[in-house]
Amino acid sequence: MSFDMALVLGLLLVTILLFITERLRMDVVAILVILALILSKILTPEEALAGFSDPVVLMIAGLFVVGGALYQTGVAQSIGDLLARIGGQSEARLIALIMLGVALLSAVMSSAGATAILIPVAVNLAWRARINPSKLLLPLAIGSLVGGLLTLIGTPPNLVVSNELVRNGLLPFGFFTFTPVGMVTLALSIGFILTVGRRWLPATDRSGGAEYAS
Repeated sequence: MSFDMALVLGLLLVTILLFITERLRMDVVAILVILALILSKILTPEEALAGFSDPVVLMIAGLFVVGGALYQTGVAQSIGDLLARIGGQSEARLIALIMLGVALLSAVMSSAGATAILIPVAVNLAWRARINPSKLLLPLAIGSLVGGLLTLIGTPPNLVVSNELVRNGLLPFGFFTFTPVGMVTLALSIGFILTVGRRWLPATDRSGGAEYAS
């Protein structure tokens, strides 16, 4: 193993440890890694900064702007009110609606952004129905990940792979190329959570130890 290979693997290990411990912000860690690669002359400044002009990076940045717009304009609150009217007090119905709602949002914006928008909605719905918020938050996280499979822009890896096809002279993926697989995966995920997985969802308030209604 060459020195450059060992150095890159070492930087990767340190980066993972910093991400896990969260002693530094993730964006700070990313910048420090870029600087380390430049100073070690493994990458030239042009190579290190080339990613900022990549269409995929610009697309992802745009998705975060869309997510902020959805929150600031009150769309997220409207979604929460709609879910509350449809779901009522039924835990199973709320789980299905939360997973479906966040998956649809994740199909047109980042999964992290969609989750952040619907977290307060899910917690509010849980208190209204007198159930543990964890019973909605865990399905929320799962639904956001599955929602990334619904469209081309649903998750960054879809864009990266499609962009790589273009670089190699091949046709890119269409916007709805992933949709059939994503819909099947979403349906199976909701079905699993409502049957087998629902039994594994936490039912105890760890802060106070009180049981919620199931």
